[in-house]
Amino acid sequence: MPASSSANRQRNEKRGHRAETAALILLRLKGYRLLARRFKSHHGEIDLIMRKGQTTAFIEVKARSTTDAAISSVTTYQSKRISAAAGLWMLRDAKAAAGFCRFDIVAVNAYLWPTHIANAFSGDI
Repeated sequence: MPASSSANRQRNEKRGHRAETAALILLRLKGYRLLARRFKSHHGEIDLIMRKGQTTAFIEVKARSTTDAAISSVTTYQSKRISAAAGLWMLRDAKAAAGFCRFDIVAVNAYLWPTHIANAFSGDI
């Protein structure tokens, strides 16, 4: 059974990487610039940190069979961890701290079609 668990983990990781790439392409086409991918802190991980103008977006990418399932899979616990990690990012990025920040979700369905939801949840920063 451990081999099956390992295979599932690898499959999910590959799916997540493909979803992040789809999200990144969509956001670049919308004029966003990538600042960091998979930013990790002791509070949590932020999938993508991007900037457009004076706005820094902390983005959670979720891949599910449907867009609605992806959006609803972002839990309150996850949003708080992302918010805390964003606070640490802002300590080291003066432009983010001085500008506007928001928390977005990019929901990626089974066909790798990304949907960007700006200001998807509020942060405590």
